[in-house]
Amino acid sequence: MKYPNPSTMLKFPPEFLQVISIFSSSFRKTVWQKSTTLLIGAICCPGSRTVCNVLRAVGRGQARRFDKYHRVLSRDRWSAFGLGKLLLNALVDQFIGSDRPLVFGIDETIERRWGAKINKRGIYRDPVRSSSTHLVKCSGLRWMSIMLLTGLPWLQQGTWALPVLTALCPSERFYKTSPFSRSHKTLSDWSRQLMYWLARYAKPFKRPVYLVGDGTYATYELMIQSADLGIGLIARMRLDARLFHFPPPQPAGKRGRKPKTGNRILRMCKRLHDGRIKWEQLCFSHWYGHTQKQMLITHGISLWDSNKGYQVPVKWVLIKDPTGHLDPILLACSDLTICPANIVNFFVRRWRVEVTFAEVRRHLGVETQRQWSDLAIERTTPVLLALKSIITLMANQLFIQQQLNIHHDAWYQKRHFTFSDILVAVRQHIWAFNYFPTSTIKPDVGKLKATIRYLCETLTRTVA
Repeated sequence: MKYPNPSTMLKFPPEFLQVISIFSSSFRKTVWQKSTTLLIGAICCPGSRTVCNVLRAVGRGQARRFDKYHRVLSRDRWSAFGLGKLLLNALVDQFIGSDRPLVFGIDETIERRWGAKINKRGIYRDPVRSSSTHLVKCSGLRWMSIMLLTGLPWLQQGTWALPVLTALCPSERFYKTSPFSRSHKTLSDWSRQLMYWLARYAKPFKRPVYLVGDGTYATYELMIQSADLGIGLIARMRLDARLFHFPPPQPAGKRGRKPKTGNRILRMCKRLHDGRIKWEQLCFSHWYGHTQKQMLITHGISLWDSNKGYQVPVKWVLIKDPTGHLDPILLACSDLTICPANIVNFFVRRWRVEVTFAEVRRHLGVETQRQWSDLAIERTTPVLLALKSIITLMANQLFIQQQLNIHHDAWYQKRHFTFSDILVAVRQHIWAFNYFPTSTIKPDVGKLKATIRYLCETLTRTVA
């Protein structure tokens, strides 16, 4: 049976080439050609995202020099930080209006992997399988990711979390056993470095920038650093946080040291039930699975004191459920000029970061790759995470052409687009461009039959 030449299989349509062409400046010409092959294979490959599986998906399973594709990840020179900058610019240009602030989410996840050659793995608490009463540990790699939290043209409401930059955060055990003399970096150290990167490349947009994190990022050092960099850090705080009034003005002629803080404000646990507190009722369109959720908030500006020399001015917002079903939440922001309602709205968007982690595992093959060299490991997972953002940019071209549809099932009637709909639309457009070209002038029926047979065999082999 004669099939089309595998070397001509699976090329990007022109509208998708326009999307990915912005990254070509970061690669040499030969590396860029191999990178596009791996990129289209990673999009269309339905199974594990090993390099061999990706090559099979693009029709290059018989390529003799298959090792050169492995070298794209393990040896070739290109910078993930430079690619993250280009991806950030593309996402902001496509999805963020000129007068809207930039809201980013930051969080870490565990990639469950095991292998003697994976030097930077560690034993961590599994955030997916653990609960408040049950602790589950797993072996794997810990990643910290910054994601753009934004609405999309095909979403009537809600936001998506689009990964921009991801960094590997090794455990303390790695630094102790490493032959290189390096001190251990905590999660605060890694988040501070990512914050420097974000402040540097988000500054040209000349608009407010906010970074949303959970309680891990509510530290004095990060709050001070974010204020110095001009980034509004929003994080969840403990209800017993040490919040004080600002020091009163010093009377004229009074001797002695000036107080650094005033009196401590009313504790949040007492503030929840104090009748003197004025609460403002707000309705949030989305609240962790709820729609049109009514919540009560009160806010203020105070000094967050550490009793060890740190005093950080923060704007805090206390949230409680009028029905009493949900636990109260205390949020703090390093930007003192932000509206309290925006602090809550931006923090609720952080929930989409967890959804993105689940989607890239289910649809893009995170935790299925099999690289063993340190450089390939540090590159593969960030690329697979950023693949969701690239697919979203491609889907925007289909939305402009009105080729984006919601896929319904008999047992599940969707009301809005999901990432699986976007991925299916991008794959179908690639396959239609490559395998089903038509010509009204001179149709090549024999070549089309061979192409259809080749596609059927590829799909059958994949399903089997």
